[in-house]
Amino acid sequence: MRDETIRYTADVVCVRDHHVLLIERGHPPYQGLLALPGGHVDSGETALQAAVRELKEETGVEVSESDLTFTGLYDAPDRDPRGRYVGAAYLVEVPANTQATAGDDAAAIQWVPLHNLPQHLAFDHDQVLADALRATS
Repeated sequence: MRDETIRYTADVVCVRDHHVLLIERGHPPYQGLLALPGGHVDSGETALQAAVRELKEETGVEVSESDLTFTGLYDAPDRDPRGRYVGAAYLVEVPANTQATAGDDAAAIQWVPLHNLPQHLAFDHDQVLADALRATS
């Protein structure tokens, strides 16, 4: 059995007025594809804290930990081409006037209508998004 380093991430499904906030990835893997805001859980940080931080760093959207709802844990061995990643996903609904701007790893951001989602998102974010939306209905 080979040694497998497991990395921990947090992703956020941020919804505003029937739109979801997606970032255009600025770096490989999946550079140029749309993805949910998220990233690595830093040392000494919980996944919930990382979700709040990553959402702010990548989109400028500020939320509190109490605004987030856990929607799933994703641990398929092949979910990230860089290696083994386990991700916690959270849902947050923000006010209709919430503004976002691309920052950190995001080349651009988009508020995408929930009824007109792209065919494919980076990583397994199609599934993460579907699961979060199912949890709200």
